[in-house]
Amino acid sequence: MSAPDAAEAALALGQSALDRGDGAGAFGWFMAAARHGDLRALNMAGRCHEHGWGVPADAARAAALYRAAAAGGDAWAAFNLADLYARGEGVARDDAAAHALYAGAARGGVAKALNMLGLLAEEGRGGPADTAAARAYFRAGAAAGDCWAAFNEARHLLAEGERGAAAARLEQALAAGYPGFHAAMAAALEGAADPALAALARRARRLAGAAGKSGRAQ
Repeated sequence: MSAPDAAEAALALGQSALDRGDGAGAFGWFMAAARHGDLRALNMAGRCHEHGWGVPADAARAAALYRAAAAGGDAWAAFNLADLYARGEGVARDDAAAHALYAGAARGGVAKALNMLGLLAEEGRGGPADTAAARAYFRAGAAAGDCWAAFNEARHLLAEGERGAAAARLEQALAAGYPGFHAAMAAALEGAADPALAALARRARRLAGAAGKSGRAQ
């Protein structure tokens, strides 16, 4: 078996183990794939260290693995390393570094990075707050299919009184979301006076609850 084929097989076995809740087995397979030069596996080994999946949680070790994978061109590793810089976990908090890494991840096709760039701009992290730039990032992230970017653009639309456009973005966010997002969206819209927004809140709550009853992992 060639090295790329061996890496692909090990990566698939690692993901399968992770899906079964076998963190230790997953980490072993990810490291095996990483030794064959697979950057995706190196990123996943970093995630194991970040979240304590099968190994002790160690944000500094996760950062080192993400950095190595990002240096090789893995966009998700750049995103995950940016998250650590934004939170100051495993590395000193550095908004400029987070911004640069999110931008690199966005260029690599990670839509979630556009939402994070929007939040940095909105909060003035790394420079003056820039609502116009934040809106542009959220719009781009929503167009790329990110549920949080769609939700955040909808926030701005609601603040401007554009309820129809906001509802359309929230519909998009609902369709693209996952259980944790559905719960957060329901909580954010809870008690909305607008009937359309209240209906979206109820639908989001049902989706979050249905996922919880199924026992499926996010």
